[in-house]
Amino acid sequence: MAELHLTLGINDYDHVRDLFTERVKPEGIALTCLQMSVWETFLRFFRDQEWDVSEASFAGAVQAIDRGDAPFVLIPVFPSRLFRHSGVYIRAGGPIRLPEDLRGRKVAVAQWAQTATTYIRGWMTDTVGIPLTEIDWYQHSPDTPGRLIATAESPPEGVRLTDLPGGDLAEMVAEGEMDAFLSAIPPRIFRAGDPRIARLYPDYEPVERAYFRETGVYPIMHVVAIRRSSYEANPWIARNLFNAFEAAKNNSVERMHDMDVSRIGVPWLQAITERNAGELFPGGDYWPYGVENNRPTLEAFLKFCFEQGITRRRFAPEEIFVREALEPMRILHV
Repeated sequence: MAELHLTLGINDYDHVRDLFTERVKPEGIALTCLQMSVWETFLRFFRDQEWDVSEASFAGAVQAIDRGDAPFVLIPVFPSRLFRHSGVYIRAGGPIRLPEDLRGRKVAVAQWAQTATTYIRGWMTDTVGIPLTEIDWYQHSPDTPGRLIATAESPPEGVRLTDLPGGDLAEMVAEGEMDAFLSAIPPRIFRAGDPRIARLYPDYEPVERAYFRETGVYPIMHVVAIRRSSYEANPWIARNLFNAFEAAKNNSVERMHDMDVSRIGVPWLQAITERNAGELFPGGDYWPYGVENNRPTLEAFLKFCFEQGITRRRFAPEEIFVREALEPMRILHV
C-alpha cells in the first residue's frame, strides 16, 4: 500500500533526530522533514500552513484555538520545555533586587501572547504575589516588524498594557526607561556583556528547581500541530505521528544514558540525566508526552492564558488536543 506523504517543519532536536534520519518512520507515512529555526517555523506555519505537521508556539496555538479559526489541530508532543526564571532582565545596580520589587514598576515584553512571558507572568502572580494590575506593562505594537502574530492584544480589564512603536526593549531597561524586560531569548546587549543589564536571578537553576518542587510545573514552550485539512482527511495520522515522536524521544533518552561514548558533549551527562529523571520525571517516563504526566503544567498554563486574557475562557487540557493521540499507547501482552 502506498504511504501517505506528509511534510514536517521543526527545529533541530536530538529527541526528534530519528525522524530526520528515518531510524523511526511513522506507520503508513512518508515524512519529509524540514529543519529550520523555531521563529521561521512558527511564522510560516501560522501564516500560511506551508507544511502538514509543525512545531508551534503553545500560546499562539491556544490563542488560535480560542478564536475558533485555528487551521490546525494539536497533538500532545512537546519538543521544547524551558524554565523561564532566567528570562527576567533588570538594570544592573538599579532598584530591582528581589522579584517583589517589580510591584508598581514598568515591565516590557516583546509580545503579550508569548509562551515564555505567559509563564513568567504566571509565576509573578501565583508565586511572587503581584497582581497583573499592579505593574505597568509595555510591548511592541502589533505592526512592529518581527512580531510572530500581528494581532491586537486583549489583556484583562484593569491591566495597563501600552504599545510601543519599536525600539530595543533591553536598551530601555539599561537606560532606566523600563524597570525590567521579560524575554525568551537573552537580549543582544546582555549576550555582548553590557554591564548595564543583568538577570534578576544570575544563578537561576536552584530557583527553577525550587519552583518545580513547589508547583510541579515544568514549562512547555512548544507543541506539535497538524494542518487541519491533513488531519480531517486522515485522522489516523495523529496517533501514528504521536507514536513516532514518542519512539524518537525514547531513542534520544537511551543515548543520554549511554556511558560507552560521549553521544552529547556534556560532562557527567548520565549523572545529570539520572538526577533529572528522579526529580523532574518521577513517573519513570523521561520527557513525557501526552496529557496525564503533564497535567500540572498544562493546567497551570491554560489557567495563566485565561487569567492574562490570551484566551477568553479556561480550557481543560483534553479540549486542545485531538482525542486520537491524548496518551502514549500502553499495550499489555498476556
